[in-house]
Amino acid sequence: MIEIKNLTKSFGNFKAVDDLSLSVAPGEIFGFLGPNGAGKTTTVKILSGIMRPTSGSVSVAGFDVAASPLEAKRRMAYIPDEPFVYPKLTGWEFMRFIGDIYAVPAAEQKKRIPELLETFELTAASGELLEGYSHGMKQKLLIASVLLRKPKVVLFDEPTVGLDPKSIRRFKTLLADIARGGAAVFMCTHILDMAERLCHTVGIIYRGRLVTKGTVDEVKKLTAAPGVRSLEDVFLELTE
Repeated sequence: MIEIKNLTKSFGNFKAVDDLSLSVAPGEIFGFLGPNGAGKTTTVKILSGIMRPTSGSVSVAGFDVAASPLEAKRRMAYIPDEPFVYPKLTGWEFMRFIGDIYAVPAAEQKKRIPELLETFELTAASGELLEGYSHGMKQKLLIASVLLRKPKVVLFDEPTVGLDPKSIRRFKTLLADIARGGAAVFMCTHILDMAERLCHTVGIIYRGRLVTKGTVDEVKKLTAAPGVRSLEDVFLELTE
């Protein structure tokens, strides 16, 4: 569902992403891990079509993001770490707007929007302008809009930033539901415990290059250091 081949992104002489190749299958939750500045957000921005690669290619659901951007974007959703919403819309209007843009049938919107607003405890604020929403409320609204659309690929960049513990727990359940529905999930996160518990596969990027990729158990076996028991231990050793 996601195919990245020999992806490189340079800014002058600096390579933010260096010859990256990986794939994510339908129904797979992939955790993209790395320290700050490793190239995670740059990769996601190229995948989402916001940024163009210097070389290499990325495709979503069989469509090259650079050559067929509209077809690729129809099939994906991108939730950045800083949620963008239209401040002069209400929560309800935003959900209707997203539903209409992505051709969600009106009858399905009428049924699903109230359910999703209730799930994320946004019903009471659904008539208020989004300019008054907190960071966490905006993040929850964006995640709700993804569930309304049911895209084939979901890109998350630090999805739990600004969420309270209750919402984070709910998000974990919903993430598994999205994958069970057949979508490929590409998630950048610093929360290694969450990645270890939720992700089917993980990749560690360091200074723009993919250090390793595999299941959590496979990645944990890469180091022979004594006392290594968790994904966090392996991550810290590989990115020293």
